Amino acid sequence: MYQMSTHVMNLKRKVEQYKTVLANTRSYRDVWNESLKEEIIDELKKNAKEIELECEVDCKADLENLQAVVLSLGQVKSGMFESINETLKRHLVKHNGSLVYQQLFNGKIIVLINYPFIEGYGQPQPPKTIGIYRPEELTSPFFVRHLEEFITDITHWEDFDDDQPASNANKIGFQLNFGSDIDSDAA
Repeated sequence: MYQMSTHVMNLKRKVEQYKTVLANTRSYRDVWNESLKEEIIDELKKNAKEIELECEVDCKADLENLQAVVLSLGQVKSGMFESINETLKRHLVKHNGSLVYQQLFNGKIIVLINYPFIEGYGQPQPPKTIGIYRPEELTSPFFVRHLEEFITDITHWEDFDDDQPASNANKIGFQLNFGSDIDSDAA
């Protein structure tokens, strides 16, 4: 009778795990197409209506199995413009930000915040990843938490100023070169 070595048994377990992961990818993609995409759209629309958030919820389906549901706060004139001549002005467009539920290559869903940005005024911030989820993990409470984090981050972006206490790294004057350990030595 042939006995498999420990190394071959470990390799066989890894192959089984690999097959399970591939099967999960197919299953997650099926769930997205059969129900999850519409559930995300419905949850976002329902929550947006309940909290009176003006937005658009769309599905971006350019690539099969890499679709995304996007809750967008839209685009507006930023209030800034370039004067072309005395009568003509070129307005800078402000993108107000979006919350994105994007399929990954493996069928899992990544949730991202795209921060607001103004075209022609600096570079947009990279998206913030909230998390990566298996389809069964995305339940109603998650959508509320994601929307709350989105609104909090967008509000901070909109209200950017010097209200935040300055860190020691940003202090100027004598305190820049003298740390708290010197102060404690003098005491």
